[in-house]
Formats: sequence, structure tokens, C-alpha cells
Amino acid sequence: MFRRRRRDEEPEKNLEPTDEETVAAEESEAEEPGSEGEQESAAVSHGGPWDAEADSIPEVERVDFGAFQVPIAEGIEHQLNIEDAEQDAQGNLVGGHFVAVTVVIGESGLQLQAFAAPKKSGLWDELRQEIAEEIKQAQGETQEAEGPFGTELHAMVPVAIPEELKDQVPPEIAEQGFGWQPVRFLGVDGPRWFLRGVVQGAALQDPEQARAVEEIFANIVVNRGDAPMPPRELLELSLPDGAQQAMGQQEQEGGEDGGSPFNPFERGPEITEVR
Repeated sequence: MFRRRRRDEEPEKNLEPTDEETVAAEESEAEEPGSEGEQESAAVSHGGPWDAEADSIPEVERVDFGAFQVPIAEGIEHQLNIEDAEQDAQGNLVGGHFVAVTVVIGESGLQLQAFAAPKKSGLWDELRQEIAEEIKQAQGETQEAEGPFGTELHAMVPVAIPEELKDQVPPEIAEQGFGWQPVRFLGVDGPRWFLRGVVQGAALQDPEQARAVEEIFANIVVNRGDAPMPPRELLELSLPDGAQQAMGQQEQEGGEDGGSPFNPFERGPEITEVR
């Protein structure tokens, strides 16, 4: 159910820069006093997610994906989602770049993305409206609700039914060709960053799994970095150290015995960490 997705399989909104703000404009915002403290308070007022420069971050074991660090716990999988990947002759994904991390816990999934944001104002208020409008245009439904991280967006999103599954759904749904998938959008504005979480699966109905997902989200640490970036630009994700070491080791072994080199984009445990 949860796996690495190619670009044409991404169901969520891609938050690429859509305005004319420049890096120079962002740098000028950084000179205004008081704005960083206001955003940091908004980010941690509910106990996280946390900024990497915060004074007191809870000591939780985490795996580092560059843009953010995600908690590690028993039964959790971390999967990197790839965009612009292609398939080789054997059907393995090659090329592309990482655009999101999906945390799988039980029968629930939490997709994570972090973006650059203005220092003096957040993005979540305007992005909620944009996401809601996009879902409405796709004949879906949305509703705002208050949650542990502030205002969030609950949605029913139309999803195409694969041909092989049409005989497993009611005839009227199979005939229309799509069903409805519930989705919960979480958003937190931090100092010069915005973190979005998309919740799917059992956590939408099971309070226990919902609390587990919320605990993961609350304990994420975002590393914005100092480089100037335009608002809405995706913060760069990277393989964690353990996965990079495994890549190097398998590449060496492949070279010694004549086997195939390690492919980090091949579906499997190479970039999926299970704890």
C-alpha cells in the first residue's frame, strides 16, 4: 500500500514557488526584528514540530533526511518518495530526486514535506485555501477543523479505481470509475520553514493510531539551513547515513564479485528503514 511513488502517481499538491518573490526579498525580511521569534513560538506552542536551532528539543532517537529528522520507533518504516524517476530494462526505478518522506506505522501513512517560507509570515493559511480549491475543482470535498497542531484540513479526494479492483467494489462505484479517499492535511509554520503532513489510512478513524501519527509529527526536527531560498521551495531531502553506507558497501561487493551494483531506487529495503 505504501511504496515509493513516481511523479505521475503523486496525489498531493506540489508546492512549487508560484509567486514573484525572490531570494533578495526573503533576505530583506530576515533583517526585520522580532519575526523569527514570532514564527518559532507558533511552531512549538503545541510542543513541536521543532526547529533545529531551538533551545530545548526533546531527546528522541531520529533518522536524518537532511531537511528534517524523523523519530524512530518500533514498527515504523521510513520511505523516500521519488519524482522524475525512470524505469530501466528490468523495471527498476533509476534517476529522479527525493521529494517526500512517508512514515508508515501500522495501517497508517504520514507523508512529510518541508518548504522554505517567509520569515515574517507563515504559509499554512494561504496553502489551506489553495489545496481546498484544488480538491474542489477535482469534485472533492474539504472541511477545516481544529487539531493538536492548529487548523488542519480534512478532505475527501476522488481516486481512480484500477481495473483489477473494479470487481471488488459496488457496481455503481465501479461504473463511475473512482472512489473517495479520506485525507487529513497537517501544517505548521516555523521560522523560515513550513512543514506539511498528509495522513492516510487507519489513523483517520482509529484514535490510537491517530495519536501515534501525531506523536511522530510533533517530534520532527526541521533543518531549514542558512541558504537563502524563495518561499515554497522544497527543502532538500537526502538519504540517511545508514542507507548511504549500505549503498557504498553493496557497490563494493558488486564490483568484487561481478554482481549488479546497488541501486538505491530499486523497490525494497535499501531506502526503507524498519524499526
